[in-house]
Amino acid sequence: MLEYNRDQAVLYALYWALDRNPQYYNFTGIGGDCTNFISQSVYAGSGVMNFTPTFGWYYISVNDRAPAWTGVEYFYNFMTTNKGPGPFGEEVELDELQLGDVVQFNFYGDTFTHGGIITRLRPFFSGDRRILISAHSNDARNRSLSTYEYQKVRGIHIIGVGEPY
Repeated sequence: MLEYNRDQAVLYALYWALDRNPQYYNFTGIGGDCTNFISQSVYAGSGVMNFTPTFGWYYISVNDRAPAWTGVEYFYNFMTTNKGPGPFGEEVELDELQLGDVVQFNFYGDTFTHGGIITRLRPFFSGDRRILISAHSNDARNRSLSTYEYQKVRGIHIIGVGEPY
């Protein structure tokens, strides 16, 4: 198992939070860019993609990528079940999250439809007031989780990175 470099993930997220890396397609306006941005940031901290067709986590081009690279639910399913190459994690309570971890929002209904990466933690707060995220679609850099009006929120703690085959 490789270590997830939280500092690199956060630095990447902060750098590109209000802009777009030209190496990746911008999905804003056609479904949203939030999970694409999260995946880029997590990749900056992990350095390993999973090229398993359909169920992996990778980006080669706009037309050659895994659903988990850009889809909120697919990202969650990959991260919480991955036993192969690439990052893996688990769903945890908000107070257990660390820098470089991921939060996903359910604004209505039963589906999680937006997310961000944790780029700052306030030490004297708890729950959603403690966490600041950076995100795309509705671009944000160090926005407090408590400023979102969500129905549900879940956290994905990145545990480590499976080595490439």
